Amino acid sequence: QVQLVESGGGLVQAGGSLRLSCAAHGRTFSNYAMAWFRQAPGKEREFVGCISRRGGSTYYADSVKGRFTISRDNAKNSVYLQMNSLKPEDTAVYYCAVHRFLYSVYGREVREYDYWGQGTQVTVSS
Repeated sequence: QVQLVESGGGLVQAGGSLRLSCAAHGRTFSNYAMAWFRQAPGKEREFVGCISRRGGSTYYADSVKGRFTISRDNAKNSVYLQMNSLKPEDTAVYYCAVHRFLYSVYGREVREYDYWGQGTQVTVSS
């Protein structure tokens, strides 16, 4: 069974930082783009950022550009999200996901991803 496990969420003050991790189990995803999404209560799940299969290209939502950095370590079958200068509006459950197509490079739509983790809560206080 494929399993993605997010960790690193928590409570942080505005302006602070958190580093989220996503470890994949059951399959190697080194040939797939991976992404982070987030979902706040009452809102649709939204794209945060994605990274190409080798980590050479990254893409971010405008709302987090310049503050968040996505990276991956294919030897560990893991992807990370470094979040700096956090704002209260960043509060959400954060999910990692694997793109549905082999050798994928980019994707910002929920429907483009087949495997999802259970999410980790990030709460930013003012």
